[in-house]
Amino acid sequence: MSKRDLLLEIGTEEMPARFVAGAAAQLKEKVEKWLAAERIPYDAVVSYETPRRFAVHVSGLAEKQPDRNDEAKGPARKIAQDESGNWTKAAQGFARSNGVDVDQLYFKDVNGVEYVFARKSEAGKETRELLPALADVIAGMTFPKNMRWGAYELKYVRPIRWLVALFGEDVIEMEIAGVKAGRVTRGHRFLGSQEVTLTQPGEYAAKLAEQYVIVDPDERRRSIVEQIRRMERENGWRIPMDEGLLDEVVHLVEYPTALYGTFDEAFLSIPREVLVTSMREHQRYFPVEDENGHLLNHFVTVRNGDSRALDNVAKGNEKVLRARLSDARFFYEEDQKLSIESCLKRLETIVFHEELGTIGDKVRRVRDLAGRIAGRLELGEAEAARVDRIAEIAKFDLVTNMVGEFPELQGIMGEDYARKAGESEAVARGVFEHYLPRFAGDQLPQSAEGAAVSIADKLDTIVGCFSIGIVPTGSQDPYGLRRMAAGIVAILLDRGWKLPLDRLWDAALDIYAAQGVTKRDRDEVKKDLADFFALRLKNALQEEQIRYDVIDAVLSADIALVPDVLAKAKALMAAVQADDFKLTVEQFNRAGNLAQKAEDDAIDEAVFTEDAERALYKAYLSVREQVEGLDDQAAVLSTLSQLREPIQSFFDAVMVMADDQAVRRNRLALLLGISRLIGAYADFSKLVFA
Repeated sequence: MSKRDLLLEIGTEEMPARFVAGAAAQLKEKVEKWLAAERIPYDAVVSYETPRRFAVHVSGLAEKQPDRNDEAKGPARKIAQDESGNWTKAAQGFARSNGVDVDQLYFKDVNGVEYVFARKSEAGKETRELLPALADVIAGMTFPKNMRWGAYELKYVRPIRWLVALFGEDVIEMEIAGVKAGRVTRGHRFLGSQEVTLTQPGEYAAKLAEQYVIVDPDERRRSIVEQIRRMERENGWRIPMDEGLLDEVVHLVEYPTALYGTFDEAFLSIPREVLVTSMREHQRYFPVEDENGHLLNHFVTVRNGDSRALDNVAKGNEKVLRARLSDARFFYEEDQKLSIESCLKRLETIVFHEELGTIGDKVRRVRDLAGRIAGRLELGEAEAARVDRIAEIAKFDLVTNMVGEFPELQGIMGEDYARKAGESEAVARGVFEHYLPRFAGDQLPQSAEGAAVSIADKLDTIVGCFSIGIVPTGSQDPYGLRRMAAGIVAILLDRGWKLPLDRLWDAALDIYAAQGVTKRDRDEVKKDLADFFALRLKNALQEEQIRYDVIDAVLSADIALVPDVLAKAKALMAAVQADDFKLTVEQFNRAGNLAQKAEDDAIDEAVFTEDAERALYKAYLSVREQVEGLDDQAAVLSTLSQLREPIQSFFDAVMVMADDQAVRRNRLALLLGISRLIGAYADFSKLVFA
């Protein structure tokens, strides 16, 4: 079968960097799905993107669909024909639905039963006849934000300015928003030709490279990294490259050239975080360090162009950065004139949420909740005092100039300003730590005090939102509640704190109830919270490589003590590797299945009639007593496993559903007690064995 290459390029006005990669990936996915739906074979699909375009190159695309010769199975012969051998309406409908005459139907034996079959033959269509439909694929793309232009109804990431659509050397006829497809693309806005004519798809990347456009983002990334590493070697520097910033820069340029500039050393008196944030957020610059990791008065930027007149470019960037850093220094110096107490008073005027009060209200709630957590953890008097002070001042930096300019510096500036205001090192550090973790994989609080306030702060927001009906659904989570709950779970696991989640929810709900702002039924809120935190726990267990069935088993039991949930999962992961554990689970499940028939849980030892049920009852009491004194979840599982043989002996010797109602009720009550004891650990029926 003959093949050609296909090229689709959508040229637009300059797109935001954060949209570029997603647009190219989406186009690739949609084209692949379309080709699969149209049954057109191909060898590979590669995507390209720059700030002004996204494209796909399909190599080895067949020039024609393969012919179809399918066999369709219909009803059985006894349904397809009547006693006289005439075709029934069922057979006629089957033939009609498959586009054949009834005299083309035939029978085949399938497992001893004859069924009617039809053979459908269809000649494949020419690919070039189908390709114009790709215009709908392109127009049907979606983006985080859209624009409309002119009188066109199409909403797109940015106005479309040119289209390239080539199948081999032929142009595919299509038009989108008044732009007809052709073979002409565009070079670099300033360095390249405004019109680059393509003969066939294979020359796309090379011809654009001649016009200062590198369409492969991975190639641009490699070029940037190589140039920056060369600077490091030549100057004896270290240039840390934030991956997020690097991704953004890659999608800001079509032809990258790295250069460096210098700023006044006096600015190094400003905290490192302020300098780095100013360079990164405002100018997309990379900071420069010496070999010991100390910040230097240099920066690295990436130009969208070649190496001509780099000195002038560097001077221009230095001038802009000087103004930015002057502002930052002014903000920093002005902030130090503020007292913590004056900042706390201003929090009373800033709304946290219109239904949950001001940030001042939140501070009081967090302070109360943090105190309760400190008490449950039995922290010493000095530690508890530090927890209280951290909770009291944790939000004061929200009203500073620096955090107003750079919200991502909240906590960072709070730590610096608290230290300068004379707070202890532990309290100053706790102000920063109470925001941790800020995202998946972020560092966790290193101090008990910071961890306690972090839990209190996140819990206050989650419970408050749930209590007024703000519950994340689908992909919607505008307040970042999933991230906060995951942070609480991560802290509890990291520190091994057995703070019962249900008690924490009750404490937060009590505080909100006292404030008089709750709108929903308490039990409903707690149920939603349990489901919400169970999903966060599930994610945490998956990260620990726990099997899906083990996760289901432990999450079906009580999840209040987060460290115990993980410990149970790890114990079960080890246990399921043992050859005889399947037998243990079978007996656990056997008891659990019959326990569902129990009417009550009152066990009367005097009603027992058989030695096997007396032995099981004795084993049950012994195991229950032992388990109550155990903290090691592997030991708990091992102790519960002692019930396997007594349960098996019980079922071998005893008829549970005895005719005597009192005996039957008592035996079921025993099984119910055993089932509850086992079920408190996990739902063993969820486990899957090969």
